[in-house]
Amino acid sequence: MKKLLVGIFLLNSLFSYAQKNNNSAILSDITEKVKNYYVDKETYKKVDSLFRSEFKNGAFNHLSQKDFAALLTQKLRTNIKDEHFFVKYLENYTPEKLGDEKEKEKLNNYNNSLENFGFETVQRLPGNIGYINFKGFASPESSEKTLAAAMNFIANTNSLIIDLRENGGGENGMLLLFCSYFFDQKTDLYTTYSRYNNKTDLNSTQSKVSGEKYLRKKIYILTSKKTFSAGEALAYFLQQHKLAEVIGEKTGGAANPVEHFIIQNQYLLLVPAGKITSLMNGKNWEHIGVIPDQEVKSEAALKLAHSKILKNILITDTKTELTIPEIKNLINKLEQ
Repeated sequence: MKKLLVGIFLLNSLFSYAQKNNNSAILSDITEKVKNYYVDKETYKKVDSLFRSEFKNGAFNHLSQKDFAALLTQKLRTNIKDEHFFVKYLENYTPEKLGDEKEKEKLNNYNNSLENFGFETVQRLPGNIGYINFKGFASPESSEKTLAAAMNFIANTNSLIIDLRENGGGENGMLLLFCSYFFDQKTDLYTTYSRYNNKTDLNSTQSKVSGEKYLRKKIYILTSKKTFSAGEALAYFLQQHKLAEVIGEKTGGAANPVEHFIIQNQYLLLVPAGKITSLMNGKNWEHIGVIPDQEVKSEAALKLAHSKILKNILITDTKTELTIPEIKNLINKLEQ
């Protein structure tokens, strides 16, 4: 029995030693990525100090890979004050070969198609009001047809509500494509600076799109605390260019673009690697969030937007399928 207990103790010691070495290598790699890519070139020093202190105190001991990743995410976001940092354990991950990029793209497109490329609901609300519930930005190549179909569906409405309350962001190309539907001509919106290659790119809308553009009509964008990254950008730039009114809660405040890395063939790491700058004011919404034109709890935002549009219909005598008494009755129901 004594020999058995000694054996178990040695195995546990070896496992603990191996885990510490593995964790140490992961922390070192993350620090190196932050050093080389993070938008603020001095931040890696803070990350290095944080990791050394937490490692010494045993904060990462005896954690599963998933819990280790979750703790790293929490520590980075809290201490660096940047919600774009993210670490995820990749279960059963195998290094991809270069020749598999097309297969990877097909798989991503397939997975995105299962969520209809972010388009949860597209409908016409009473009063001839378009409504798009949009939850995420997939690649523009895969999303283009679905976006065009959504915009064609709401093309004949008098006003539009874009619901971004559950939008967690996504690809920059899709952001620009979506924005293009609300600008008559090609418009320069912002620059993106990447620190790792010291390069600045200009980001502009497209003059032509596949579907019907939605121009010179009232647009309302719904936001919440969960609205993030590219979701914030859509609200921010349409608000800045006075094309939309934002209703809801102040958003998460994550403007900077990220780079993706695989750490030790075990973890996915997202590092904010650049800076977006609006060409209208030389700023962005990082750490600030998009400030609504009318701030209300997110769950009340849709009813408020719908009511505001109906009231405007009465003021402007806009023709809809509803009679004036029906419009007034609907406003009363929405405001109860």
